Amino acid sequence: MSVYQSASGSQAEDLFIDIFADTFGAEKAGFLYSQYPFYDIYQNARFADFVIEDGARRVAIEVDDEASHNPRLVSKDKFYDDLLKQNSMIHLGWDVYRWAVRQMQKTPDTVKDELRVFLGNDPRFKEIEDYLPTQRGKALDGGKLELREYQQEALASLSAMRENKETIALLYHATGVGKTVTAVMDAKNLGGRVLFVAHTMELVNQALETFKTIWPEADVGKFADSIKDIDSHIICGSIKSIALNLDMFKDNDFDYIIIDEAHHATADTYQKVLAYFKPKFTLGLTATPERADDTNILEIFKNTAHKLDIQTAVEIGALVPVRCIRIHTNIDMTKVRFNSVQYNIRDLDVKICVTERNTLIVETWLNYVKDKRTVVFCASVKHAEQVAELFKQSGVKAVAVSGTMKTSERNEQLAKFASGEIKVLCACDLLNEGWDCPQTEVLFMARPTMSKVLYTQQLGRGMRNSDGKEHLMVFDFVDNASQYNAPYSLHRLFKLKDYHAGGTVLGKKGQREAENDLYSKGERPDAIIDYPVDATDYEIVDIFNWQEEASGMISQMEFIRRVDVQSETIERYVREGLLVPDLIVPMSEHRTFKYFKEETLEMYVEKYGWRLIDDSNRKDMFMEMIEQMDMSYSYKPVLLKAILANADSKGRVKIADLVAYFRAFYENRKKNGLVPEKSNSIYAKEGTTDKQIETNILSNPFKRFEDMNMMRHTQTLGVIEVDSVVWKRLTDDEKKRIEEICDSKLEVYYDKIIK
Repeated sequence: MSVYQSASGSQAEDLFIDIFADTFGAEKAGFLYSQYPFYDIYQNARFADFVIEDGARRVAIEVDDEASHNPRLVSKDKFYDDLLKQNSMIHLGWDVYRWAVRQMQKTPDTVKDELRVFLGNDPRFKEIEDYLPTQRGKALDGGKLELREYQQEALASLSAMRENKETIALLYHATGVGKTVTAVMDAKNLGGRVLFVAHTMELVNQALETFKTIWPEADVGKFADSIKDIDSHIICGSIKSIALNLDMFKDNDFDYIIIDEAHHATADTYQKVLAYFKPKFTLGLTATPERADDTNILEIFKNTAHKLDIQTAVEIGALVPVRCIRIHTNIDMTKVRFNSVQYNIRDLDVKICVTERNTLIVETWLNYVKDKRTVVFCASVKHAEQVAELFKQSGVKAVAVSGTMKTSERNEQLAKFASGEIKVLCACDLLNEGWDCPQTEVLFMARPTMSKVLYTQQLGRGMRNSDGKEHLMVFDFVDNASQYNAPYSLHRLFKLKDYHAGGTVLGKKGQREAENDLYSKGERPDAIIDYPVDATDYEIVDIFNWQEEASGMISQMEFIRRVDVQSETIERYVREGLLVPDLIVPMSEHRTFKYFKEETLEMYVEKYGWRLIDDSNRKDMFMEMIEQMDMSYSYKPVLLKAILANADSKGRVKIADLVAYFRAFYENRKKNGLVPEKSNSIYAKEGTTDKQIETNILSNPFKRFEDMNMMRHTQTLGVIEVDSVVWKRLTDDEKKRIEEICDSKLEVYYDKIIK
C-alpha cells in the first residue's frame, strides 16, 4: 500500500469522497463502498479503494499517490503487484478508474469533469447488496442433494409459470442461499439445451462445476476467452464472449437461458444476447432487491418467480435467527468529522482506540459470552491488535487478523478459530467478504461505521446455520453520536425502534411478537436465560438516517436542474430564505447539503411561476427556448449552428471546432463586406485570438444554455455537450428547424444593427 492507502481509509479517500459528493450530491456519495474487499486471481485478499454499482456496471475507483505506480520510484515487486491488483479487478468484470492525489488537490474541477464523463452526468447508483458471504470451497454432492423448502417452492413456481405459457421470469434470492442450484435444477427438469451467461469468469466457472455436479449425465462446456465450445448440451459462457460471437450460434440453439446477476441485463451486451436467442424459457438470477430505480429489470423479466431476502431467509430457517444486546459506551462521537461514507479515520482512532472502551469490550465478553466463539470487528489494524492484546492479558485465546498478515499465517489463525482453539478473532475489514465460519456464535460490532453495506456484510459472517447453533448474538457498541453522524446498528439497519435486551431482531415467523409478550410481563425468553440481562431493559432507538431521508428528496443541485431558472437565482433565494429546504445536512462547520421534498419543489414552482423540467419535456423546452431566443449579440444562433455542424452522435463538440466555426463565420462576413458584429464585439476588431473567442463562447451564448441545464462544458475533454436526453430525442427535421430559426434570427439581428 502507498503512504496514502490503508484498509481503514485515508485522507486521500476523504478528499475523493468530498469531490464525488460535490459532483453528484452528498446522498449519491452514500453509494460509494470504501475499501471493498475482493480476491485477486491468486486468491489473495485485496481492497479496492472504492466500488460502486453504476447501472449495469460495477466500477472500482483507485486513489493513488503518483509515486505508488511509477516503476522508477517504487520497487518492481510493488509496481507489478499493483498491476496484478488492477488486472484482477478487470478480470472480475469491473470498470477501473484511477486518480492521483495531486490531481485532486490541484485540479479538483478536472476530476469532477472526468467523473461526469466516466460515470455520466446523472448516474443512477445502486447499493451493493452483498448481504451474505459467498460459500467458498463448499462442494455439492449431486447424488445426495436435498433442496430446501424455498428452493422447492421456487421450482414449483417456475413450473406453474411455464404451464401458464410464460417464457421469462426473475428469481430473487439473497446471496449464498443457492439460487444457482435452483436454476440448474429447473433447467434439468426441462431437459433441453442450456446457455448460462455471467459477467465474470469466476461466476462462469462456479456455474460450470454446479452443472457437472447436479446434472452429471449432461455434457458441459465453456464459451469464454479462447475456449469456444458450441456443441455441448450445456454451455456456460461470459457475456462478452457470447455477445461478440452470436454468429456462431443459431437463434434456436437453446431451450433454456439463465442470466446470472440479472440486474446487469439492461446493459447493451445483455440486450443483444436476449434479443437474438429464442429459447423456450429464460430465467434471470439476482440478489439485488427490486428497488424503485430498478424498474427496467422487471420490464425485461416480467415477473418474479420467487423471492428470498435476508429476513425471509431467517424466517424459513435458511439462516440463523439474530439477537442483540446494546452496550452503551461513554465515547463522544459528536465531534468526529465525517463525510457521506465514512468517519475521518484519524478522528475515529483517537476517539475509540482508548483503554477504557477496549477494556469494556473485553469485560463484556467475559461477563456475557465467555468461551463462545466470537468475532470482534475493529476500526483499524492498531485497534484490532490492542483489543486482542487485552483479551490475551485476561487469559483468553485471541488473535488479531488483518490484510497486512501473510496469507499462510492468516489462514492458519482462521483455521484455529474454526476448530475452536482460538476463541476470539479481532478483525479489521478482512472478514467482510469471502470468509465463512458457521460455528461463529457471537459478533461484537465494535467498529462504528456509516456504511450500510459494510455493517451488513459483517453481520453476514455469523448468520450461517451450524449444528447446535440456535441463534447469532450481536453486541452493538453504541457510542454517543449526533443525528447526522450516527453509525449503523442492528436496530437502525432493520428499522426497529423497540429494543429489549437480548431480544430477537431477525427470527422465525411470530418469534419477535411472542417474545415481546414475554418482555411486557417482565419475563426473559428461554434462549437468553443464561445472559446477565434484565428483562425489563428497554429503550427507544433513534433510527433516523439522513441518507435514507435524502434519497427520497431533491438536492439543491437537482432543484436547479428541474426548473427553468438560473442557478444564481436559486442560490440567492435559498440565502434570502425565499426557498426553505426540508432537510439540511451539516457535513462540517462550514459545509451543508440542502434537500427538498417533491411537493416543496412543486409549491415553489407554482408560487414563483416557474416551469418544471423533466425528461419528458426537456427537448420541447429546448426547442421553445430557441424559438423565443432573445439576442443582444449574434452569438447564440452561431453557437447552435456550430454545434449542428460539428456534433458527434452523442451531441458533443470540441471547443476547438467551435472556435474555428466562430472565426470562420465572422471573417466570412468581413470578406463579403458585411458587418461582422457590433463595434464593441471582439469579432469587429482585428487580431482576436482563439483564447478570446473561447472565453467569449463560454461566457456569453453558452452560459444561458448551461443555466437551463440544456448544455454542459466538460473542461477536461475540451468539449461542450448538449443534454443527452435532448440530443437523443431531436429528430433530423427538428435539427433542420433549429438551423432555419438561427438563420432567421441572424437575418433579423443584422438588419437591426445595420439600421
